[in-house]
Amino acid sequence: MNIKKITILIILYLLNTNILHSIEAEIFVQSTVNRASKILSDNISKEEKIKKLKSVAEDTVDIKGIGFYTLGSTRKTLSDEQKNTYEDLFRDYFLKSFSSRLAEYTNPQIDVFGKEVLNEKYTIVNSLLKGTSERPEIKIDWRIYTKDPKNPLIRDLIIEGLSLARTQKEEFASILSSNDGNIQILFKTLEDFSKN
Repeated sequence: MNIKKITILIILYLLNTNILHSIEAEIFVQSTVNRASKILSDNISKEEKIKKLKSVAEDTVDIKGIGFYTLGSTRKTLSDEQKNTYEDLFRDYFLKSFSSRLAEYTNPQIDVFGKEVLNEKYTIVNSLLKGTSERPEIKIDWRIYTKDPKNPLIRDLIIEGLSLARTQKEEFASILSSNDGNIQILFKTLEDFSKN
């Protein structure tokens, strides 16, 4: 009986690796949400919440991947030194933007309710931020990079159909096109945001 069960499990594993990826992605998102919710409901200062939220982001978000995606085709024209500078500046920019926005919420309740395996590299996890008397419910889809199932990472959030990564990419493209493609202007914009 045990041998039969083991054999069936092995066959299911071999036939359904995509399902396993999606289950892992779903659990990963719910776990990430639970960590953030706990921080936001803790009786600690906003500064301490921001510090802890930054730590969650560093563990769960592919900041480097998002950064180079938002830079678009400009990344192909940069030197290695410029890429390193951009990577550092974007990381600081992203962490400040992410943590300061999220710190405004008090005990957000997000329920994960579905998923869609796009391919072996990506799974979309569906969730809902529950509404309160102060805000309506919000549909949030998480684009999870699942190439390494042991280390899934968030690549994008799609809030009510709007991709945050794509929006950021368009904003950076606008800054560059308004300044004749001068990457130093974008660097300064990121640096100024992080310092203020």
